[in-house]
Amino acid sequence: MTLILNWLILSFTVWLTAAILPGFHIKNFKSALWVAAIFGILNFLLGWLFFTVFTVLTLGIALLLAFITRWIIDAIVLKITDKMTDHLTIDGFGWALLGALIMAALGTLSQWAIYSA
Repeated sequence: MTLILNWLILSFTVWLTAAILPGFHIKNFKSALWVAAIFGILNFLLGWLFFTVFTVLTLGIALLLAFITRWIIDAIVLKITDKMTDHLTIDGFGWALLGALIMAALGTLSQWAIYSA
């Protein structure tokens, strides 16, 4: 049940991010469901790998700046998701960075609201 709730929260944040950012495009909420599923799977499979590589390449600085590193990795995974599906279009990496930041903020607020109630 928690997995489904987290997927719906992520879908909502993807959809709302597309409504806020002009360079971040989603067709409809059904597309947001697909994008959230793909993004979640890619983030699960590749996120830890990218984090490890960034940490090694930056000699541990990425670990010290974990929030910024996670933010950049999420933007990279968003761009990979964009390339894998026609349900999402991101106009550039800058829009992916902004999208990742908004999605993180909205997701955190949504989870806090749901789980604290």
